[in-house]
Amino acid sequence: MGSCLTAEQRPAAAAGAAPGVKEGEGRRREEEVPGRIAGNGVGNAACLFTRQGRKGTNQDAMVVWENFNGRTDTVFCGVFDGHGPHGHIVARKVRDTLPSKLRDLIYDDYGESPISNSDGSILEETLSPYADAEDKSPMSGQKQEHREFFCTMKDSFRKAFKVTDKELKLHRTIDSICSGSTAVTLIKQGHDLIIGNLGDSRAVLGTRDQNGRLVAHQLTVDLKPDHPSTFLSYFPISNMFHFSVAN
Repeated sequence: MGSCLTAEQRPAAAAGAAPGVKEGEGRRREEEVPGRIAGNGVGNAACLFTRQGRKGTNQDAMVVWENFNGRTDTVFCGVFDGHGPHGHIVARKVRDTLPSKLRDLIYDDYGESPISNSDGSILEETLSPYADAEDKSPMSGQKQEHREFFCTMKDSFRKAFKVTDKELKLHRTIDSICSGSTAVTLIKQGHDLIIGNLGDSRAVLGTRDQNGRLVAHQLTVDLKPDHPSTFLSYFPISNMFHFSVAN
């Protein structure tokens, strides 16, 4: 299960159901928002596909939202892998609410998506919601304008994750203690990628080498309890904070 985002947008033909998948499956709100795909489908810049396996209930959910926040150069992608008895409900709940919360936060705080740089440079910093983890991320040597853009988007990601987590805890029919979901989300704006993730779902960038062969680049670090930095994030010395959408 996964989504694929291309660097170049092109007009997409009407997409039918994929083999083995019922028409309209997993598209509860897709038709309500232009450019939003919440099940198997193809857009101008992305495609999504998932198929029911033999393990039981499919607890995966995914979404692509083109023209995100009203910008033609911006796409939101998210993949969510549920776990636990209500994992499929949590994953779909996060899929249906997190992107809208992120969009609204960006608009409420800044009026529109902050303008990114256009030179294709890369700014890398952990988007962890835990303060002790993010303080260790270096930002030296970057332009001030790009730094401000990244910080703006990072704050919006953090707020959206926190609000979503709070709503999951307060939901009467969802057991967010024994159930949850991973979340790997990204916004592609121009030449920039802003990625926020919880759990062990992974974002991978595909490029071509000089011979035209596909090369995969891992963009995120799996956040698992057995990883030292993840353990410290889950059990800080003070100000403990728990995320229902993380493993």
